[in-house]
Amino acid sequence: MKKNGQTVMAAIIAAAMLAGCSSAKPAETTAAGSQTAETSANPAAPEETEKESYVIGIGQFAEHGSLDNCREGFLQGLAEAGIVEGQNLTVLYENAQTDGGTSSQIMANFLAKDVDMICAIATPIAQSAYSAVRDTDVPVIYTAVTDPVLAELANEDGTPVGEITGTSDKLPVEEQLEMIRALLPDAKTIGILYSTSEINSASAIEEYKEAAPKYGFEIVESGISGTADIPLATDNLLEKVDCLNNLTDNTVVSVLPMILDKAAKKNIPVFGSEIEQVKIGCLATMGLDYVSLGVQTGQMAAQVLKGEKKASEMNFEVIMEASFYGNTKVAENLGVTIPEDLASSATELFDEIVTE
Repeated sequence: MKKNGQTVMAAIIAAAMLAGCSSAKPAETTAAGSQTAETSANPAAPEETEKESYVIGIGQFAEHGSLDNCREGFLQGLAEAGIVEGQNLTVLYENAQTDGGTSSQIMANFLAKDVDMICAIATPIAQSAYSAVRDTDVPVIYTAVTDPVLAELANEDGTPVGEITGTSDKLPVEEQLEMIRALLPDAKTIGILYSTSEINSASAIEEYKEAAPKYGFEIVESGISGTADIPLATDNLLEKVDCLNNLTDNTVVSVLPMILDKAAKKNIPVFGSEIEQVKIGCLATMGLDYVSLGVQTGQMAAQVLKGEKKASEMNFEVIMEASFYGNTKVAENLGVTIPEDLASSATELFDEIVTE
């Protein structure tokens, strides 16, 4: 009995010592960052972990209004999902100024800085981004890519070719041609300047040429290799056409004010492809809202950053609805009347030409 009593007493003492140690010890954190059940159940317990933060490299191919709007919308879309610059998001931003070599260098810089994601704004830099990350685990989210399939960023069924996805700014070609016909009932020829190095522009040109006869138009195209070619190409094209139609071609858009000036001197209308081009002097567009496009892209990016989906699991998305934007000041200068049905349906009409 004495032996058994000693055993029991030893067990009691050991249990008391263990209880004392346990009550003095702070709550532990698991490897995944969650606290023990006792602490988690206590509503007064301190916050378990710091807020997770992200680093995103944003590479933009050119500096102009529509791409700037994409960037603004992208950050807005992330913020709506709780990923806010200056709080839990660090943004590294670089602009390639329409240079392919610079685009590649930007991507190398982002990877060297160990970004969590790359956002590529416009087709050429999206292609550079995918080339750079192909052998890494860094996802790419693109925006303002007219034809992701032709750019080899997506398969024919819309699925990604890797850890890359995003949004397309595919032009509403038929709606644009219908609008031009309504504004210029006697016009026969439409001139289009485009960069031969931008695959998105080549795709758009073909679509315009195919659809134009349906609306009684002939497309007169002029390909350029760089901004230095544009002044002469513009002069030549203005001698052959009734109006110009601008694409989302980044090289051309970067010098659009010069084109608008030349066209105005000959009283030839220029049609834009989005709202910012109408603000600075294009007559009108059936175009996209690039801020909304950016927001949509930011929402996709948030899903990837939060681990809800992989980029490779998300097909690229397209904004289907085009809106009419017109500039009544430009119409007045040209002696063009905006039909009442277009004017009444306009998302926005501008009564001045905005110059920077």
